[in-house]
Amino acid sequence: MDKLIHLILLSENLAFNGTATQSSNFLACVAQKAVDSDRYGDTYTYCSITVKESNPWWRLDLLDVYDISTVIITARSDCCVDQTNGAEIRIGNSLDNNGNNNPICAVIPNLQLGTSIIFSCNGMKGRYVNVFMPTVQQLSLCEVEVYRSENLAFKGTATQSSTHHYWAAANTIDGVRYGPGLATSCSVTESENNPWWRLDLLDEYAIRTVILSNRGDTSPEQTNLAEIRIGNSLDNNGNNNPRCAVISGLPLKSTVSYSCNGMVGRYVNVVMPAVQCLSLCEVEVYETDLRRKTFLRLKFSSSGDVAAESDKILHQLQSALASHISDFNLSWTQLPEKEEEQETEDGGEYTHFTT
Repeated sequence: MDKLIHLILLSENLAFNGTATQSSNFLACVAQKAVDSDRYGDTYTYCSITVKESNPWWRLDLLDVYDISTVIITARSDCCVDQTNGAEIRIGNSLDNNGNNNPICAVIPNLQLGTSIIFSCNGMKGRYVNVFMPTVQQLSLCEVEVYRSENLAFKGTATQSSTHHYWAAANTIDGVRYGPGLATSCSVTESENNPWWRLDLLDEYAIRTVILSNRGDTSPEQTNLAEIRIGNSLDNNGNNNPRCAVISGLPLKSTVSYSCNGMVGRYVNVVMPAVQCLSLCEVEVYETDLRRKTFLRLKFSSSGDVAAESDKILHQLQSALASHISDFNLSWTQLPEKEEEQETEDGGEYTHFTT
């Protein structure tokens, strides 16, 4: 019997589920190294790099068509940013010219060494994400991340309890996770009692994930032990809103994702409950209700009572999928039907299904 099962997938980094290839390989710097979740290594061996050639390219096959809202590119930290700067991010479903004729989301600007930058692609639809260098050059990428959720922080405005020198609150939502030098592209408050940073999303959202990046140069204590709070109140500058997480144990130049399980609010605060500076290099916010619903039609062949075993079937499917997909829920759109044989008045039989 055929039945539909309802599979809900929450937005994560789609690159982890895809396969990568590139126009050529420099030594062992293969394409897959740009989707291995290791953004920052000490040497080029952590990155994907082509040989020097005309119009080198790198391509990610997502294995399905998605509405892509965000692409994040991380450049090499040792040298050679000219191998990334000027490259085009292209998204679409065509493999003409190896996918390099698909529409452009963005052109990578003047990244500095070790910079990670966020590009908004506004829901461009496609199976393939290409990075294409339109010149004679090597192409190097240390990490490519692809998300279908929109980073809500780009819509908001940021403020903080005080500003140390020129490290303003807005630096934390400028799309640059890391830059070289002293707290480049970060926000830093003065050393004070309970310093805070606040993002006004300008509307209320159910927030699934907050992603935070800290400084890469020094002073991890300016981020560690701070609290992430979400809500609609501005009492105590928003710092009395419910707590999503406490930041702890972040090494320098790290990005960590915190699950807030759909906490509802307009304001996202980061508050340090101590006498200290508070520094943040990027805060990203993603909402919980951007989901992709997939309907699977299943045909069962069983001598048992499928309807009675529906929960068991769901559990077995959950276990089987868990090794390939993270963060999903399963539910029946309609429970399996029990097949019953009943006699007709003339002595014949017919099949009756009940739910």
